[in-house]
Amino acid sequence: MTPTACLLVIGNEILSGRTQDANIRFIATGLAQAGIALEEVRVIPDKARRIVETVATCRVQFDHVFTTGGIGPTHDDITAGCVAEAVGVPLECHEESYRELEAYLGKEKFNKARQRMAWLPRGAVPIRNTVSIAPGFSIANVHVMAGVPSIMQSMFTALLPTLEGGAPLCSVAWHADLREGTLAEGLEAIQHDFPELDLGSYPFERPDGRRGVSLVAKGYDEEKVEAAGERIKALIESLGVTPIAGEPAP
Repeated sequence: MTPTACLLVIGNEILSGRTQDANIRFIATGLAQAGIALEEVRVIPDKARRIVETVATCRVQFDHVFTTGGIGPTHDDITAGCVAEAVGVPLECHEESYRELEAYLGKEKFNKARQRMAWLPRGAVPIRNTVSIAPGFSIANVHVMAGVPSIMQSMFTALLPTLEGGAPLCSVAWHADLREGTLAEGLEAIQHDFPELDLGSYPFERPDGRRGVSLVAKGYDEEKVEAAGERIKALIESLGVTPIAGEPAP
């Protein structure tokens, strides 16, 4: 079975529109390559009860829960404490992380606000951060990372090899100068025969104004993906158009 995952994007700034998320695609791509299916993404506010309840619920429903945001030094960085409560352990100073932060920042700059970044749930394993030292952490099946994209990417890159995945996500694509409405019935029949795969149709427009559609089959069973790809190719050919392998050039 392919392990499943949920991503929780935590931050009022995302919900208000002030900040555009830049992490979902990076995480989704990495998980797909590692054979972990990202099945759900939720965006939630910096509200303690909402974070605690969402983490507690999702960690039962999914094999992995990833979070981004809310682990800095300011008053609204409450994710670590909320995850500790959701898992049922106390938040405490992680001595190794404390020493590393103090050495990196210097004693004069390592004030009480910054010391908060060394407080982790009891039993948590730090996730290395090569950008600014302050760690993320994993506890049980919850993996907590920063919201700043460069820092999150550093943490995720360190974390991913430690997780057990399955076969990587694979895909087959064909495109042609056809419309979705022309292909819809045939594509639905293919989806019916391959319920475990994700079949999608994506319209495009060429620079010269010609329009078409790209049909993509994705899944974690390579043989079934290839078989569905052949069916997609045959569908396009049955409509009197030559299918072109892959997705159209941007």
